[in-house]
Amino acid sequence: MSMLAGAALLASTLLGAGAPAARAAEVPAEFGTDWHDPVTAAPPVPVPEHAKSCRVTLAEARFRDFTPYRGAYTPPRGCGDRWSKVVLRLDGQVKGRQYDRLGYLHVGGVEVLRTSTPEPSPDGIEWHVEKDVTRYSDTFRGAQDVEMLIGNVVDDTYTGVIDVKVTLTFYAGRPPATAPDKVLTLEGGTALTTPRNSERVVAEVYATGSGGGCEEFWYLTVADPASYSCKADKGPYREVQIKVDGQLAGIAAPFPNVWTGGWSNPFLWYVIPGPRAFDVRPIEYDLTPFAGLLNDGRPHRVEVSVAGVPEGQAGWSAPVNVLVWQDPHRAHVTGKLTGATASEPANSSVYTPGSGEYRVDTDAGHRLTVAGYVDTSHGRVTTTVGRTLANTSVHHWNDGETTDALDATWTDDQSVTVRAGGPPRTTRTLRTYTMDGAITIGTDNRLRTELALGDRATVVRPGGDRSWSDDSYRGDASYLLDVPRDQRHAVGTSSERYRVHGPGGCYERSLATEQGVLTEDRGGC
Repeated sequence: MSMLAGAALLASTLLGAGAPAARAAEVPAEFGTDWHDPVTAAPPVPVPEHAKSCRVTLAEARFRDFTPYRGAYTPPRGCGDRWSKVVLRLDGQVKGRQYDRLGYLHVGGVEVLRTSTPEPSPDGIEWHVEKDVTRYSDTFRGAQDVEMLIGNVVDDTYTGVIDVKVTLTFYAGRPPATAPDKVLTLEGGTALTTPRNSERVVAEVYATGSGGGCEEFWYLTVADPASYSCKADKGPYREVQIKVDGQLAGIAAPFPNVWTGGWSNPFLWYVIPGPRAFDVRPIEYDLTPFAGLLNDGRPHRVEVSVAGVPEGQAGWSAPVNVLVWQDPHRAHVTGKLTGATASEPANSSVYTPGSGEYRVDTDAGHRLTVAGYVDTSHGRVTTTVGRTLANTSVHHWNDGETTDALDATWTDDQSVTVRAGGPPRTTRTLRTYTMDGAITIGTDNRLRTELALGDRATVVRPGGDRSWSDDSYRGDASYLLDVPRDQRHAVGTSSERYRVHGPGGCYERSLATEQGVLTEDRGGC
């Protein structure tokens, strides 16, 4: 189930029944040694009220280095092997001092979770992540190897050991019609062999720029001759591409993730993380136009790359899962790729030097349309996938980069048109990501970060049903540089508002913090 559909289903049970406001709490003059546990405004996963449920522990580990946790998964007993919902829950604890860390969880080689961690207080914090993983039910039906890693460093300075437990809860019942029949991984990292009766194929890519280098902040990079600390040959435009046997099959805008130490200011994120920071969502590519080609029983080369990354530079991870829906009445579904048309990529990044002030204006984008058909037991099905990407940004800074500001917007507009005997049916999804912020360092050596982030999506389905979501974050925090932690005199406010509206109902929740105290928690539409 999509995020929009799942949240709308939940919202239908909450319509008119808002969550109570948080009680007013005493706000200190500045951050102390402890603060509220991390919390997000994202909706919980809706679950069946009266279905039988079974819980399985998937992983339990303490991460202090880069040694993966390895274990074994066994399917639950007592809930059958068909489930109406499967929910993953991660419960974490950490205390002391630690950076934000990026992690993954694989079951049978399938990536079921990509996550980052909050930075702890000296006294310790706990946090929770919840994710609907029903789409991976095919993987969960058999015994599997489990691998999890949250790479970490523990020494005399960075003392936080990351303690996590991950469970799966299975709810017995009829599987949703949207659940795929198979979940595949790429053999050797690039080889895909699909069942010969595949009639729909979707690849999902967990693309993240990270590692502490410039690709973690790819949206700030500049090209020569601009004088700035993070360089890229063609500037900040990035595009995640997927190819099948060398043919461009999908393009997407990467989400501009901000981890919990991001923008030089962990005080922004101690309580409310940025959108998607704890639950990194995969990019989805509808590869159904290629199904006829893939169904020949031979392995095909599937490759993911990030356009715009300087040659030879690391910093991106892009693991791939492939979801397949099969024709139950045919052993072999034939078909053909009938068209693939891409525009010439546009990427203008104009540098304007000034007297101690510098500016880069970026205007970039790309279009791709692919089409193909499959001849199924219920007739010929033709699928046309169109995707249009655009990125505009204004980046300006001064000598020494004591002022560094960005105002950027990314749009990713996708349409999937299916014709199966009758009139064509089109689903359109428009995703918009925004980032507007600035870092300033004053003459008193005090660093201040002001930042607003937006994660918005609108889905229009056949018949005109429309759903939309809007996850908006805003923060403002400052602290004194180059002093011990207890002398930083840090202050900060942050807020998040998450809204989902659709035919099934609505969900809204608003959070606000000040100096690490949760001052507002309101729900209701």
